[in-house]
Amino acid sequence: MTTETKREKLRDYVETVDDEEIETMFTVFEDQLAERFKWWEDEEFVAELEQRVKDIESGKDKGVSWEEVKKNARLSRVHK
Repeated sequence: MTTETKREKLRDYVETVDDEEIETMFTVFEDQLAERFKWWEDEEFVAELEQRVKDIESGKDKGVSWEEVKKNARLSRVHK
């Protein structure tokens, strides 16, 4: 079974189960995803985030507006 087929089956299942089953599924997925990468425990990653925040707050990095991000995303899809 392809990954896309599995995704479709999961979407169909989510649409048909009751609230209790949704809670159970959500908890399982959330727990597994949280175990994969606990970014707050990665000192190097946290230091990088903190530096990026400082750079934006100080004006060293001007950042990119949300509108610019969306525009670039649209353009990259067109040029593929």
